Amino acid sequence: MTTLNNGVVMPLLGLGVYDIYGRDAEQTVEWALEIGYRLFDTAAMYKNETPVGHALRHGGVARQEIFITTKVHNDDHGYDATLRAFDLSLARLGCDYIDLYLVHWPLTQTRQQTWKALETLYAQGKVRAVGVANYLLPFLTELATYANVVPAVNQIEFSPYLYLTDELRYCRQHQIQLQAYSPLIRGQRFDDPRLLTLARQYGRTPAQLLIRWALQHGVSAIPKSASRQRLAENFDVFDFSLSPESMARMDGLHENLRVVDDPTPML
Repeated sequence: MTTLNNGVVMPLLGLGVYDIYGRDAEQTVEWALEIGYRLFDTAAMYKNETPVGHALRHGGVARQEIFITTKVHNDDHGYDATLRAFDLSLARLGCDYIDLYLVHWPLTQTRQQTWKALETLYAQGKVRAVGVANYLLPFLTELATYANVVPAVNQIEFSPYLYLTDELRYCRQHQIQLQAYSPLIRGQRFDDPRLLTLARQYGRTPAQLLIRWALQHGVSAIPKSASRQRLAENFDVFDFSLSPESMARMDGLHENLRVVDDPTPML
């Protein structure tokens, strides 16, 4: 668990549900609940809030034990549009409140008004915490010039192969919880001999090493899988730790590899 800058407690490891739909989304969330996941990350853009919400409501786990994140769709940016979009996400999820609401992308013309809407939702108690996604350092420093609430979370693409030390440092300094999406790089480096050597050394899979690396940097991780076996594998990372030497070796894997669009053109 990690404690956000407003005192809200959030699981450090969760499940991302991008590109999983309908009954598949429900089944995935049901399996994840059984395995022990309690943090679930969706978005209006993913078009699966309804099945995710249905599975969470009927999964046999009390609402207060579950941490739900969703995000403002790019089409819904702007102050009034964001307030309306939040209500729609709340209805689709079937919840009375959302734990964490994020600005999904830092759109050029509207990100300030969108953030102000999130501050309003937070002040009204409709969401327990607010934050941003895809905010690289220039977006974070700009946000600080007009925000009255410091974001609780910044969710970005982050892995040893995209080791964004400036963003990690800034978030630590300002008590913003960094959260890694696509921490497994969609499997694109599972065959890296350097990673495989470490995996053999620890008797773990490359995916487990990538997740453990993020957690030991104090970074929340939301790997995605629709396979029950891999859901269990990804969650089985709390009974070992990487040595300082192994962490340093993994830090050195950085190659600016992205599997999602670079937000920089939004500047």
